[in-house]
Amino acid sequence: MLIGALGCNLAWGIVDGGLYLLARINERGGKILTLRAIRQAPDPETAQRAIADALPPELASILPPEQLELLRQKLQQLPEPSGAPRLTKRDWIGALGLCLLSFLATFPVVIPFIFLSDAKLALRASYAVAIVMLFCCGYVFGYHSGLRPWAAGLSMVAVGSALVSVAVALGG
Repeated sequence: MLIGALGCNLAWGIVDGGLYLLARINERGGKILTLRAIRQAPDPETAQRAIADALPPELASILPPEQLELLRQKLQQLPEPSGAPRLTKRDWIGALGLCLLSFLATFPVVIPFIFLSDAKLALRASYAVAIVMLFCCGYVFGYHSGLRPWAAGLSMVAVGSALVSVAVALGG
């Protein structure tokens, strides 16, 4: 059971790292497509709309058309982007870091299986560790996002418990 739990943690770490790499490619590809759309726009107004759409709405709403036109002109002067988005060494390091973070963040849930020989008791202890971790993560999330920390912690436990219940009901 311990080997299975560790293997599962590692597998999800690899999945998280892989999805991170896909997100990086998608982000870079979207930027290349936006730049090409701006450069190939039939008129300056269309290009300015593409620039405004690429910006955060709060920023786009305060930029006057003159600033958007200046941005358009500067973007026209950039060299043509390469054919396809590429991953950098930093992306691969980030994916490895995310894989390790995912593995290490779930490792405390496995600890009871290391120290308890009774699988049923270890599973119950593992649930307790997971609930404490959910509460702590929710509490910190609430604190840093301006929510009431205790309410956020309890909400995280409730949502996490509901998700686990759905996973178990579906055979997970």
